Amino acid sequence: MGQVGNVDMGTVLVTGGSSGLGAAVALAVERAGGTPVVLDRVPPPSGAVHEIVDLADGRAAEAAVRRVLGRHPDLRAVVTAAGTDACGRLEDVAGDDWERVVNVNLLGTVAVVRAALPTLAANDGRVVTVASTLGLRALSDATAYCASKFAVVGFTRALAAETAGRVGVTLLIPGGMQTAFFDSRDERYKPPPDAKLNRPEDVADAVVFALSQPPGCEVRELVVCPSLETSWP
Repeated sequence: MGQVGNVDMGTVLVTGGSSGLGAAVALAVERAGGTPVVLDRVPPPSGAVHEIVDLADGRAAEAAVRRVLGRHPDLRAVVTAAGTDACGRLEDVAGDDWERVVNVNLLGTVAVVRAALPTLAANDGRVVTVASTLGLRALSDATAYCASKFAVVGFTRALAAETAGRVGVTLLIPGGMQTAFFDSRDERYKPPPDAKLNRPEDVADAVVFALSQPPGCEVRELVVCPSLETSWP
């Protein structure tokens, strides 16, 4: 097990850890001396320990967490970085596509945290959920994404109240990042070529900061965005 300062990182479960922010978090945890374990639909290119699972299926997500706990009872943290979107006006987005966004972003987050919570409580562990600046500000053509991320904000704040003194809970609110998240979108929904976006590695460092706080000290909420972020405040 590795340490940051006087805090043992232990094993950290990272959803969506095969790409984007999740992959950056897994690498940052490893650099800090921890052991990342990834939940994703594809294996992580880093070769990190992983479980293949579609987080849109809550029961499958819970089962994957139980398998991880069977091998890593020292689990100290969960970071829920998995996310997806379905851009477009409400009447133009297929129902299955719209609901998948909520299933992955919200219900997958909840399922993973629920399954890990008893172990985290026993290990003085932490949870970092990943919302978005669009969990605070609503935009047109983003009803699914905004609904899911607004819900992650509410879920996380309620979870922090519910587990206070037992599990550390941090809400991460990132702005736009230089990841493949935007690649599959129509051109009208992609950031412009001159958009100033954060490197996911820099946001991952903020996650490690939250995970490395001493017992009894909580980073409840973190907004990490480009200085020219248009969706915040």
